[in-house]
Amino acid sequence: MKLIRFGEVGSERAGVQIDYKNFDVSDFVKNYDEQFFESNGIDRLKVYVQQNLTNLKEVEANIRLGSPFARPSKIVCIGLNYKDHAEETGAAIPAEPIIFMKSTTALVGPNDTVVIPKNSQKTDWEVEFGIVIGQKASYVEEANALDYVAGYVLHNDVSEREFQIERGGTWDKGKGCDTFAPMGPVLTTKDEIPDINNVNLWLKVNGKTYQNGNTKNLIFSVPFIVSYVSQFMTLLPGDVISTGTPAGVGLGFNPPIYLKEGDVIELGADYLGEQRQEVIAYKK
Repeated sequence: MKLIRFGEVGSERAGVQIDYKNFDVSDFVKNYDEQFFESNGIDRLKVYVQQNLTNLKEVEANIRLGSPFARPSKIVCIGLNYKDHAEETGAAIPAEPIIFMKSTTALVGPNDTVVIPKNSQKTDWEVEFGIVIGQKASYVEEANALDYVAGYVLHNDVSEREFQIERGGTWDKGKGCDTFAPMGPVLTTKDEIPDINNVNLWLKVNGKTYQNGNTKNLIFSVPFIVSYVSQFMTLLPGDVISTGTPAGVGLGFNPPIYLKEGDVIELGADYLGEQRQEVIAYKK
């Protein structure tokens, strides 16, 4: 099943996507949030959809899609998790996953505008395969890790490289700016993806392909990541773990290529749909 949320910012309603058509299920589900996931909401929703398939109201095609879940308690990201990406940035291959946090206020819909922050010169793109947690997870064993997963989501981990690398200490400064976490269009439940170790991801800027990767090249696998992160923090239902980006980010070119006002970013992944963002500059 594929979950969506649709409507204006702050007023999104719950829906599902079936055969690329979107349907309203807000009479049954108030929101895709922590309470929904922890109360076996996906299974209950599947039953509801099956029983009411012919009566579901289709959502108009021009209605905005928000992120396919409400703002989570946290967005956890894994850095340098593709060998080719580590190499293009001149970084060492990590012995253990690099963890950083992305502000939840960065979360936007899949086709919302990306805003270059005030004083930014080095805003970059990163297509990523995201994990959505389905139940509370603490000290999870790798063998059982997928039991704690609700599904997966496409994520553009937009990054400001000067803030991230040159402004001292932590990556978080360049990761959590407003609009820096477009997610969606759908949350794809885990039963819909036959092999999470073979999912293609791609990203274009102004029609030119810059990233073309596959989750088979992850240094640390999805089950390992869920288990690993749960050793350091409790993961709550609805939390997101973004698994890293393949080669082809702007930082990796010589000279680097960064986003500018008027650029158009397009990205997608098998089973997870596609995104499109227009880039604008910050205006007070």
